[in-house]
Amino acid sequence: MTMTPATTPGAGDRQEGPANGWSRRRIVTGGAALAAATVPGVAAAVTGTTGATASVDVSPFTEVSVRPGDARYPDLVRGMNQRWTARPGAVRLVATTDQVRNAVQQAVDARSRVTVRGGGHCYEDFVFNSEVETVIDLSEMTGVRYDPERSAFEVEAGAILMDVYERLYRVWGVVVPGGVCYSVGVGGHVSGGGWGMLCRRHGLIVDHLHAVEVVVVDTHGRARTVIATSDDGDPNHELWWAHTGGGGGNFGVVTRYWFRSRGTSGRAPGAQLPRPPAEVLLSAVSWPWEAVTEQAFTRLVRNYGDWHEAHTTAGGPYDGLAANLSLNHRSNGQIGLLTQMDATVPGAEGLLDDFLRAVSDGVGVPRGPVTSAMGEHGPMPEFSTPQRLPWLQATRYLGVTNQVLVDPTLRGDHKSAYLRRSMPERQIATIYRHLTRTDFANPSAMVLLSSYGAAVNAPSRTATSSVHRDSAFKLLYQTYWHSAGADAANIAWLREIYEAVYADTGGVPVSGEVTDGCYVNYPDIDLSDPRRNRSGVPWTTLYYGENYPRLQRVKAAWDPRDFFRHSQSIRLPGR
Repeated sequence: MTMTPATTPGAGDRQEGPANGWSRRRIVTGGAALAAATVPGVAAAVTGTTGATASVDVSPFTEVSVRPGDARYPDLVRGMNQRWTARPGAVRLVATTDQVRNAVQQAVDARSRVTVRGGGHCYEDFVFNSEVETVIDLSEMTGVRYDPERSAFEVEAGAILMDVYERLYRVWGVVVPGGVCYSVGVGGHVSGGGWGMLCRRHGLIVDHLHAVEVVVVDTHGRARTVIATSDDGDPNHELWWAHTGGGGGNFGVVTRYWFRSRGTSGRAPGAQLPRPPAEVLLSAVSWPWEAVTEQAFTRLVRNYGDWHEAHTTAGGPYDGLAANLSLNHRSNGQIGLLTQMDATVPGAEGLLDDFLRAVSDGVGVPRGPVTSAMGEHGPMPEFSTPQRLPWLQATRYLGVTNQVLVDPTLRGDHKSAYLRRSMPERQIATIYRHLTRTDFANPSAMVLLSSYGAAVNAPSRTATSSVHRDSAFKLLYQTYWHSAGADAANIAWLREIYEAVYADTGGVPVSGEVTDGCYVNYPDIDLSDPRRNRSGVPWTTLYYGENYPRLQRVKAAWDPRDFFRHSQSIRLPGR
């Protein structure tokens, strides 16, 4: 995010490599800067830049403004969630940091309300709403390259995850442990923390964030470019920290990130980030709803939770396992479990089989192949036995083989929770009751339980602004539909199940023995509404815990005018 709480759907073919000419290549400044400054089409990004090393932008095109009446306009004023559209005076497509800074400065001077689109996946209306007057669209800033000056991988904020994975792995054999959805944009995904299928082995994507470049606005209304790093001695260090889970749209416009794991040495690119397993085992199994009693449902959910509660710390053979249990509405026909296991671990097949037996133990319903179970973004793959696949092939497969990822017409609503321990039976019974309701039927309505813990829990709660560092798994409550006429029924169902599950704590997952708040990358505006959140615990605590006051201080230092804001942006101190 920043404000890339959004990330647009797109085909996974926007790579920046030799085949398409390095049109957006960065030239590291030094002697090259003087030469580049004389070349037509090269905009120097040194002026107004604060950071250890500036750079020069090679612009592939002049910034484009798309306004009402342009045939392109309807496609550029909406994100993935079709509930959110806007009527800004202009959508400004930019290709360089310099163009971003100019667009921000012009918006400041015109007192124009700005939001920023990275790709379009924001679950709420933080980018597309009735107040926005200018949308800065970063979707053409897709470069991925190795920066030898920083010994780190530079990724522009408009790049989508699949393109990042393909470039990093094909050229250098490395990875950043980001999300599953191929079309999520880096800008918002990283700034909100960034969770994915490799998290138990390698942590969150922000655990490998070395630096961030941000266009900010100072107290005098001057837009400038700042580079903040993870180095403790960097005077801009706090701005880096804020982008390790502080969420999008809060401090400025992220234009690029640099990734390098802590503790690396030397300058060889392949040594700067972790390597994914050469192969993984994918398993997709299901339980038919027609055979699932409430007792069986309870046992299945408890088994999943108990297993993860017992495997929250790093260092064991199961660090390479991640599993999503899809508790679909009964109208879907089945409950699904998708598991990815590092196939290079000794005895991987046996470990996976033991996990599946542990989750199935006592359920009393035979497992079968998945045919239509839902994952976070749609139906999961169909196969009856574990498949051994090369890592990149498996990543592509999971990222693009479900309907939601490729359907640009869907509307949706989402809520979340972190779980430190297995769910109490009262909460499981509540979920069962709402998933089996006959007054509401939507095969895409679900509660998704996703693996967490292990390497994610290695840093302290304050080492990054991602505060949720002691959870075993997390929950995503969600529903998707097509017609605006179905909005009320779907939104009501989601509110009812969520608030009933957490009725003991005011309708939200307040931090305690079992739960630990909400995931900022699954934003939920209801958390700000006292009619829906009756806990007395503010949404800021649910997202950020004890890190929120520090984030407010960063906000005051880097966005003192509160220029970058949305309905759940970090507030200035005292507000």
